[in-house]
Amino acid sequence: MPNLIIAIDGPSGAGKSTLGRLLARALNLLYIDTGSMYRAVALAVIDSSIGAHDDVAVVSLARRVEIELQGDPDSMKVTLEGRDVTEQIRREEVTHMSSIISAIPEVRRAMVDRQRELGKRGAVLNGRDIGTVVFPDADVKFFLTAVPRERAERRFAEGRALDENLTFEETLAEMSDRDERDSTRADSPLVAAQDAVVIDSTGLSVTEVFDRMMIVIRDKTEGGTQKANGSAQ
Repeated sequence: MPNLIIAIDGPSGAGKSTLGRLLARALNLLYIDTGSMYRAVALAVIDSSIGAHDDVAVVSLARRVEIELQGDPDSMKVTLEGRDVTEQIRREEVTHMSSIISAIPEVRRAMVDRQRELGKRGAVLNGRDIGTVVFPDADVKFFLTAVPRERAERRFAEGRALDENLTFEETLAEMSDRDERDSTRADSPLVAAQDAVVIDSTGLSVTEVFDRMMIVIRDKTEGGTQKANGSAQ
């Protein structure tokens, strides 16, 4: 499905990355995890010892740093200035820094320009402002959510694999703080686009959510079943 753009927005732990990869694979589209781009900038900020609230320095770094997303949906590699940082950007300190620097309007604008360039030929993109800012005319828009505790449990399972000292309470508190920052920031706040299909994944399996999304895509696009595999494996 060339040129088809699917936007997936939602808070942390809602399943955007997992489902975005599944959709991209089923529809033979490029997969773009925009959150990884902000995480890469956050890691660059940490490595350069720039203060999180030094907006001028952070924006300058965001505009010039080299970030690339490579590989297929199931093995996406993130590189920062040519080095593989796929695992590093999942550290808790990077997650925290990403939430702070992504609230800077000029940083978001710099990333939006890159995201539009990457996705203009067709892609599945996930993030927090894809359907409202990056691609407001996306062919299909989803907003994924779930109750906070279930989202925190998903995020904790991911984070514990990288940091065995991480606690669930820390994960839940950090996620709650990020939800607050994302939804109340002045520039590109986390909200569902008016024409987005909202799916609450609480208590649902990945396959159940995937199947619901595929039904929506088929209903909204012509020939949507031609390249779709049907359901998640």
